[in-house]
Amino acid sequence: MTASLLLLFLLLVSGARFGGAVRPGGNGGGYEDWRLGTATYVKESQGHPLNDGGGACGYGDLDIFRYGRYTAGLSGALFGKGSACGGCYELRCVNNILWCLRGSPSVVVTATDFCPPNFGLADDFGGWCNFPKEHLEMTEAAFLRVAKAKADIVQVQFRRVSCDRAGGIRFTITGGTNFLQVLITNVAADGEVAAVKVKGSRTGWIPMGRNWGQNWQCDADFRGQPLSFEVTGGKGRTITMYNVAPSDWMFAQTFAGKQFVQ
Repeated sequence: MTASLLLLFLLLVSGARFGGAVRPGGNGGGYEDWRLGTATYVKESQGHPLNDGGGACGYGDLDIFRYGRYTAGLSGALFGKGSACGGCYELRCVNNILWCLRGSPSVVVTATDFCPPNFGLADDFGGWCNFPKEHLEMTEAAFLRVAKAKADIVQVQFRRVSCDRAGGIRFTITGGTNFLQVLITNVAADGEVAAVKVKGSRTGWIPMGRNWGQNWQCDADFRGQPLSFEVTGGKGRTITMYNVAPSDWMFAQTFAGKQFVQ
């Protein structure tokens, strides 16, 4: 074997062992580079927003809103005061032959919650979500796809990926007589929502502000009017949906509109 061929062989072997081939999570691949972070998980037997349908994104029951069991809470460095809600992350356990599953498989999770800091504890002993740590607190089901249950905190490679969603963007209407609040879920592509506008049959387009998580609000009375929405994703793409809700809509109802195309 010549010196050049030997060098190529060694590089390929090294890359297969340490760089690793990208193992897509089945949703079209990533649009960000891999970077290092950490991950833990919450046992399903423990009461926790990731398991009981709560969470800082405001999604409620994660099964009803089609996010299922593969979800995660993000540290403040990733959460962005709620702007990351709905985004999808592919991750895999690395650099630990004791806890990482063989072959370093990956899993895709949806950001549905915030992992709060604990500045009274060290970053590697309970303070995993302290700023500026990039940490994902996963559901047990998702964590066990990449690491062993006995693991505590593991190092991971992670990246943003496109989200696969069935059906259209969903709008759950709440609020009161003088304000409208809408929970936006099931967003495909980058998964995030950066801006929202709403329009009634007797109004122009009115910008909505982020109340918390993916709950958006504006101060206006839209009762008795069909509702149209304009949604801008995290990457700047905008989709306009007319007459998503009919004029006889009621609070607590959910309506589906169009969807971002990958």
